[in-house]
Amino acid sequence: MPFSVQIVRCPKCNQPVYHAEEVQAAGKKWHKTCFKCGLCKKMLESTTLAEHEGNLFCKQCYARKFGPKGVGFGGGAGALGMDTGEHLGNVSGSEMSNKPTYAPPPGAGQQH
Repeated sequence: MPFSVQIVRCPKCNQPVYHAEEVQAAGKKWHKTCFKCGLCKKMLESTTLAEHEGNLFCKQCYARKFGPKGVGFGGGAGALGMDTGEHLGNVSGSEMSNKPTYAPPPGAGQQH
C-alpha cells in the first residue's frame, strides 16, 4: 500500500499548514499568523478565542456581533430588559437579594 500524506490547509488563507506553524482551534488547524479575530484582526490565544460557524473572533467582538443587545456595541443600557424569568418557571418574590442568608453570629444585633 503506498504511503500518502494528507495536506492540511488553513481555513483562513487556504495554504498548507505544517506542524511547526499550526494552531488548533474550532476543529481545524490554522497558521499562527492567521489565528486572529475575524473583525478586529487582534491575534488570538486559547483564552481569548470565541468561535462561531467555523470563524474565529476575540471574545469582545463575538459579544458585540452575536451577544444580546446591550453588550458591547448593542443597543446600550437603555436596550437592556428586565426579564423576570417567568417563562422559565420563576415566580415573583423569588428574586435574589444582596443580603446574606446565613445566621448572624451570636450576640449580633443585641443592644447593650
